[in-house]
Amino acid sequence: MSTATTGPELVEVQMHLHAPNDPGTGRVVETRRCTAKEKAAGVVRHVSIDVSGTRLAGKFKAGQSFGVIPPGVDANGKPHKLRLYSIASPTRGEDGKGQVLSTTVKRTIDEHWETHKLFTGVCSNYLCDLHVGDQVKVTGPAGKRFVLPQKPDEHDYVFIATGTGIAPFRGMVKELLEGESPTTSRIMLIMGSPYATDLLYDAEMRELSAKHGNFSYVTAISREVQKDVAKPLYVHERLVTQRDQACEILKGGRGLVYICGIAGMELGVMQSLSQILPGSDLEPYLAVSDELRDQPKTWDRRMIHKEIKPSRRVFLEVY
Repeated sequence: MSTATTGPELVEVQMHLHAPNDPGTGRVVETRRCTAKEKAAGVVRHVSIDVSGTRLAGKFKAGQSFGVIPPGVDANGKPHKLRLYSIASPTRGEDGKGQVLSTTVKRTIDEHWETHKLFTGVCSNYLCDLHVGDQVKVTGPAGKRFVLPQKPDEHDYVFIATGTGIAPFRGMVKELLEGESPTTSRIMLIMGSPYATDLLYDAEMRELSAKHGNFSYVTAISREVQKDVAKPLYVHERLVTQRDQACEILKGGRGLVYICGIAGMELGVMQSLSQILPGSDLEPYLAVSDELRDQPKTWDRRMIHKEIKPSRRVFLEVY
């Protein structure tokens, strides 16, 4: 088994400045749909919340999360518990002063398997229903691992997202490209969705890619054929089609890999990393036994952190 490489020193964060029993009060200042087109299969909204006057103001970092406490009580008559949402803003916030944070919320509407009754997500629909001026109870910030390094210029980045997993990467990309000291590091974002209409922040990411030569934005559409490939692709398969570009970032010893989205995607990404990174080039990211190294198709999620060990240069946020 190869030895995992020590990860970078991460940016310092503050956490739990507002606990669930002592929430702050924010105010919605923007709410808009953030899918590429109105015909998207799901409803996803970009919601911006003014947290000035709370202890979150000026204290959150790109990549962190915050909590929302929806009003009312659950089926047992107890107050609803908080739900965590990734912050989609850079550290300077949507306003440039760290007073307004945003998040990416998908409405949850489903059917109970046994009762056949309609199920609507309590907090997701609450947030999506809010209007500008409405108040919302917030907690946090939360999270200290899924953040950028203290010295971002010393690294290059591969960001891999599915669905609302793009939220922290929107903040990180804007932090790296539009912060006080824009980085010259190479950044690659692979965004996956079932259909092109489901892509989130697509126009914004394309605009950033056109403006910054060191930022590459690539999409992976799993139920449609894209112009540059002959079949639908998942994000891990897109990593293979873009292997030359990905390897330029990962082989130099500067690369960091961030993965955010639906649980299960991380296995495919790790299998693809083993495919595109030969020999010792894989070692900074994954420690894999010699027996398994050449048989990635036999891997399963139960092996992760056991037979397949991501190093501290690989950041996972799956749900």
